[in-house]
Amino acid sequence: MARVTSPPQSRQARADAAPRRPWYRRGPLRHPLILCLLVVFGLEGALRMRQLVRYGTTSSSLYEFEVHAASGLRIPKPSSSVGAIAINSLGFRGPEVETPKPDGRIRIAFLGGSTTFCAEGTALEKTWPWLVTDELAHHFPDASFDYVNAASGGFATRHSDTNFDHRVAPLQPDVVVIYHGTNDLTLDSRWLAGQKGLYDLNAKETTPAGGLSLAWFLIEKNLRFRSRAATDDVGEKLEYEPRELSGGFSRRLRDLIAKAHDVAPVVVLVTFSHRVRRDQTPEQQLVASASSRYYMPYMTVEGVLAGFEEYNRVMRVVAADTGVVLVEGEYSIPGDAKHFADSVHLTDAGSALQARRVIDTLVDDASFRALVVAAR
Repeated sequence: MARVTSPPQSRQARADAAPRRPWYRRGPLRHPLILCLLVVFGLEGALRMRQLVRYGTTSSSLYEFEVHAASGLRIPKPSSSVGAIAINSLGFRGPEVETPKPDGRIRIAFLGGSTTFCAEGTALEKTWPWLVTDELAHHFPDASFDYVNAASGGFATRHSDTNFDHRVAPLQPDVVVIYHGTNDLTLDSRWLAGQKGLYDLNAKETTPAGGLSLAWFLIEKNLRFRSRAATDDVGEKLEYEPRELSGGFSRRLRDLIAKAHDVAPVVVLVTFSHRVRRDQTPEQQLVASASSRYYMPYMTVEGVLAGFEEYNRVMRVVAADTGVVLVEGEYSIPGDAKHFADSVHLTDAGSALQARRVIDTLVDDASFRALVVAAR
């Protein structure tokens, strides 16, 4: 019997008969390296778009900086705008400042770091320096007020001292409000931890990859935050005597107050509010202190608590010695996620309560009321 054979198939017929590969295994996508690169660039693009929608920028920084020529300070870039953050022509967050200062104008200068700059605020009108000035204008309708938010991210008292000399004093403030604490505690404790071999004083906050990629930066930062929120039992911890650590802060604060008093008749010192509290559960304390321990990885929860308590104690002593107006009530702002974006930065709700404690103190203060009467 003759053997029957099928006619040979063409190459196209064989290709049509073969099972089709999934789309991600066709052409260049079949190479794992190319596919991996597409995923990485896709993630980077998606995160940068999310950053742009939420904050108005595609970088990890929420606003732009430049170096101030006269002082050498890293300040917000003048006449820049990123999302809800607008910087005036003098490099301060907020409306333009009239120069020279109009007769009868009461000018309030706010000195501090990122917790005074309030980048977390959803609008300028939600930041506590704006709220303080606006409420005082309503409370004293016959007086004229404006303000200068002279804060910048990373500023401690030594930076505010230089900032006051070069950028704030020439604007002739009548009231100087000082809100410092967390950056001084961080810098002072880093120096001590460095002396004890627990911290590299030349360490960068992110790896080189994190400096180039927003995705990598956010992954690094979130992993560290999650680690801090889960435990403080990682690495060797700093043992320190709080009163010995705070000596430099006391001296710097007194120097800054003395300079402010030479220019402004009313100087206000605000105790520092933070999220971690002694009456919280251990789990709550870990979460509440996570970002503080991110910047101070050698600290335990107890170390963070003791540090903030000591620096607030110093403020009370310095206020009593120098006669400045003291704003207390740091625990009147609840230590929860509604009022704090992290361990120290205030949300809109937190800024409203921060403003309230400053306003209530100033309205009741005899020296401030005398200033208002004299300016009318």
